[in-house]
Amino acid sequence: MIRRNNGVIGTIFLLLVLICTTLNGQEKKTMYGNTSEEMFPYHKFQKAYKYHFIEPVQFYGAGREKQPPKDLTEIRIGFLGPLEGSPIVTLGQQMLNGSILALEEANDQGGYNNLPFKLMVHNDVGLWGAAANEVVRMDEEKVWAWLGSIDDIVSHVALRATLKMEIMMVNTGDPDPTFTETNIPWLIRVISDDRQSGYALASYIFDVMNHERVAVIRSNERYGRVGIMEYSGFAVRKGHPMRIEERFDMGETDFTMQLENIKKINPDAILIWGNAKESALILKQIRSMGMRQPVYASDRTVSQEFLDIAGDAAEGLVSTCPYNPEADNPKLKEFQKAYTKRFGMQPDVFAAHAYDGMNLIVKAIKKEGLNRVLIRDVLTDLKSFQGYEGVTGKIILDGSWNDIGKIFMAKVKDGKFVYSPAPDLEPEGQGNKGQHGGQ
Repeated sequence: MIRRNNGVIGTIFLLLVLICTTLNGQEKKTMYGNTSEEMFPYHKFQKAYKYHFIEPVQFYGAGREKQPPKDLTEIRIGFLGPLEGSPIVTLGQQMLNGSILALEEANDQGGYNNLPFKLMVHNDVGLWGAAANEVVRMDEEKVWAWLGSIDDIVSHVALRATLKMEIMMVNTGDPDPTFTETNIPWLIRVISDDRQSGYALASYIFDVMNHERVAVIRSNERYGRVGIMEYSGFAVRKGHPMRIEERFDMGETDFTMQLENIKKINPDAILIWGNAKESALILKQIRSMGMRQPVYASDRTVSQEFLDIAGDAAEGLVSTCPYNPEADNPKLKEFQKAYTKRFGMQPDVFAAHAYDGMNLIVKAIKKEGLNRVLIRDVLTDLKSFQGYEGVTGKIILDGSWNDIGKIFMAKVKDGKFVYSPAPDLEPEGQGNKGQHGGQ
């Protein structure tokens, strides 16, 4: 009798261990935003809060029964990006070029049932109301889905309008982590956000380079404020809060006051968070003031514009990049060759991700036909295109339809960026590697 009871108890104990192990494994697989357990900010809160961004929000509205029109001569796809009157026009132009190339290639392959795709281009000038108006115009143009934009505020406003118009939005440029946290089921983001970049930078700065006293200078608008917030949160949990946080405005060219304040505290390293032009000018002024500390920067510095302006001062700078443009990926190499031939320049991160995003729209239309809701359904189902191998690597979407693909480090060496994998955020043996995409 005793032996039998011992056997039963042992069996029960083994089952409990297996259940706990399974639950722990599931917990790791569902960590929000690829955050490591060490850095996960929600572990003291209720699961309902933690899982809010993991369970996808479903769309139960009408529209799936609508039949496509019979008199179409072209298949219209919308585009919204900064093309005029914005400080990030160069990024918008690259995004537009990537979109154009994807549709031109799709048309060379017969378009959709021999109807050509046509890009309906709209300019994003960075104004709140203007973004919503452009989405309304796209609705009037009868686009089936649209791609854009880059500016954080513009993208947030446009997302509300796209919800109202019920048009699928594929974002390939806005890195704001709060963007997909709105849980609006008419959006996927096909580029990693600033949470991923901030975690990677902080891990590299503190765990790999062993810095302790880091000064920050960042742009005084939403891109700088939200982006540095993710880095700062990680740094604080690592025990290394920012020693000083200076700010600058877009278009500013003299940063003497901010850099004098930084110089006084003599930090181990300096982190710049801003657009390519201002970041390059800041870096040049840092060196001209005799400051020799290692400098790190946000991923908008990974561009030819930054290298051209910064010159020799760029040597040694480290940033992040949401893909590896030097990856041994035949699809990437074909894209780079075709893009350079078509536009006379090298594609940047915004061109590459726009190319992938536009190809997803094309594939969704070919799979489901001309119905806005069905196009939305297939792009958000986390199955049909989950793990899609694009030119930027493997695209993995989480429950908020945010791309949690692999992040790379980018270091300037001999006048060009050299890429390497970002540090693993998990302790050895506890990694969450199953979620990572990329190459």
